[in-house]
Amino acid sequence: MLLRKHLYLFSLAVLPVMICSGMVYSVLALYFSHLGASTGEIGLIYTTGATAGALAGPHLGRLADRYGRKPVILGAMLGFLAIFLGYASMRQVELAFLIQAVEGAAWAALGTAASAMVADLAPPAERGWAMGVYDRTWFIGWIIGPSFGGFIAEHLGFRCTFLAAGSLLLLGIGLLSLVPEPRRSPESSGGS
Repeated sequence: MLLRKHLYLFSLAVLPVMICSGMVYSVLALYFSHLGASTGEIGLIYTTGATAGALAGPHLGRLADRYGRKPVILGAMLGFLAIFLGYASMRQVELAFLIQAVEGAAWAALGTAASAMVADLAPPAERGWAMGVYDRTWFIGWIIGPSFGGFIAEHLGFRCTFLAAGSLLLLGIGLLSLVPEPRRSPESSGGS
């Protein structure tokens, strides 16, 4: 079935993002500490990202409803690319607050638009199954990413970890370009 093929392709396109996130988040707090952040500051940095995501999520979801799922997902992926490059070039930990705010918005964009995309790609009777297929992508990424990121950070350094993640992310962006924007059913495209 064509929709299933597109679902698998979409999940494959998101897999590099999940591998990258596993690579980066397994070492990110250590990196912040290496740059001089205290334990309390590290907590505040992560709080900044979560707050930005919570505030941006509904607005980014509305953009996905209005302009399509793919443009918002692509924006999130490009955002992650900029974020990883930002971490690689960061010399002062204070910049982490700004980068985390952008990152929180990128996660909100990916989370809302990708879930909507999966719902659009699956018939109503198979949406739970389709979300399970998509969610498996997150777990596979987090199976691969942390050990890969930890290895690179230990042997090549933190900055190389972020640059490797950014390079891998380009693969996901390329794969996303092959996924067609799904036609939305009236029930999924209706707005308030």
